[in-house]
Amino acid sequence: MSTEQRDAIWQSLEKRASSISGQTIRSLFEDDGDRFSRFSVEAAGLLLDYSKNKITKETLDDLVALAQACGLENAKAAMFAGEKINQTENRAVLHVALRDFSARVFHVDGENVTLGVENVRRRLSDFCARVHSGEFSGYSGRPLTHVVNIGIGGSDLGPLMAVDALRPYWIKGRQANFVSNVDGQHIADVLAGADPERTLFIVASKTFTTQETIANAATAKEWFLASGASEKDIAKHFVALSTNEKAATEFGIAPENIFEFWDWVGGRFSLWSAIGLSIALQVGYSNFEKLLRGAHVMDEHFRAAPPEKNMPVLAALVGIWNRNFIGANAHAILPYDQHLARFPAFLQQLDMESNGKSKTMDGANVAQATGPVVFGEPGTNGQHAFYQLLHQGTDLVSADFIASAISAADTGDHHRLLLSNFLAQTQAMMRGQTKDEARDALNEAGHAGPDADILAAHKTFPGDRPTNSILMEKLTPETLGALIALYEHKIFCQGVIWGINSFDQWGVELGKTLAKELLPKIAKLGGDADQTRSDDASTDGLINWINDRRGKA
Repeated sequence: MSTEQRDAIWQSLEKRASSISGQTIRSLFEDDGDRFSRFSVEAAGLLLDYSKNKITKETLDDLVALAQACGLENAKAAMFAGEKINQTENRAVLHVALRDFSARVFHVDGENVTLGVENVRRRLSDFCARVHSGEFSGYSGRPLTHVVNIGIGGSDLGPLMAVDALRPYWIKGRQANFVSNVDGQHIADVLAGADPERTLFIVASKTFTTQETIANAATAKEWFLASGASEKDIAKHFVALSTNEKAATEFGIAPENIFEFWDWVGGRFSLWSAIGLSIALQVGYSNFEKLLRGAHVMDEHFRAAPPEKNMPVLAALVGIWNRNFIGANAHAILPYDQHLARFPAFLQQLDMESNGKSKTMDGANVAQATGPVVFGEPGTNGQHAFYQLLHQGTDLVSADFIASAISAADTGDHHRLLLSNFLAQTQAMMRGQTKDEARDALNEAGHAGPDADILAAHKTFPGDRPTNSILMEKLTPETLGALIALYEHKIFCQGVIWGINSFDQWGVELGKTLAKELLPKIAKLGGDADQTRSDDASTDGLINWINDRRGKA
């Protein structure tokens, strides 16, 4: 379709948003007893219920037409074909190839990359088997039972989230820790509880030059050598996930312990690659492969299902509707599963680094709002923290509620209590409570008169808060893989509709560049605290204040 057609559909959606503003989601349910069946979809072991959004069939038809007008099907085909859809970095975006088990062949620049993917999978499987059996042991001959993954961004958030999520599948006696922050306290805290003879360090850096990662790796190496190990022992305790073999071997890592991945694997989409080694070591390679296979099932659904029945597409379209037409500037991720405690943080990077953009593919300013602010916390903790704002605040916040029907921990009545809260919160967000309903409840409780009227105002909830519910039978490696892939594809679809590149992150680079320039201006402890000049008085003042205190330390 042409740009004119896309704009016409956008204007139609704006009119629909205006015309429906007087209705509530509650009234939509009152008018349609089949609303759940009309606005829910199942795929890859997941159920998505998007009926608690202010959406009608006509709205959904327009949204599907908008996706078609923006060329979503062509963009999807281009991604799966290995075309360089990451135009600003001239790269393909092919994380789907990392978890493909269909015997499909993927090409990038005419090269069959499937062979490389399968080779790395075999190497990861073999390495895990050798570590778990004790064949690959530490320098003293003791088994390596403690893994420390050193990375940042996607090299940390994805594996950390997945390891936590798959806690019921942990191999007994194994421990995994993750170090990301360049704050020395992070690596110090992890090393304080580590046994150098039993610890395997994974240095996860594509270029092996990432400032934070290399600083932490160097500290880990110094600690290891200070424990009594020799330089040649580094090869038994350090492995690298990197494309820079030269730098990794100079660090002391044996070439056979360097696991590659490729420039068509973006950092926030990399847990499916060798970056997932920490996951495989903690839960076993077979469970890691199940994670990949679960994502593959969602990939196949995304590839083949028509838009009106396609879970990632529908999730994306509902998100577009809420962000651009209903006015929800923030989106909460609310997993009712303690093992998904790190899932909101993982999705913060996946969504905000992908779609936090203000330029279109051709460098023009975007014509509409793009990615929302993403935040979250596990239920029911979040209910006692920020749900107050979700229910009665002045800002409209959309939300995804995630839960499993069956818990990994059959502890008393806990899971039924958890699920009752999961269901109650989505219902409360949708229904709200009128002032009359609040007053009636107060009257029934014995409160009456003017004070009851005032209190009723405080107990009034507007409702009409848009939510999605995502359910699975149980959180397993397969359903976790499908859940992650659902969000990856949702974010991609939204980027296509907004006309932005979801796969670069230039906004991250300026701060890195400035940090390198400022580093020499910060005094070492007990060093000189000379007056300095930067680009602005504030930065100069802050540096001089810091240097004065560090100089006296």
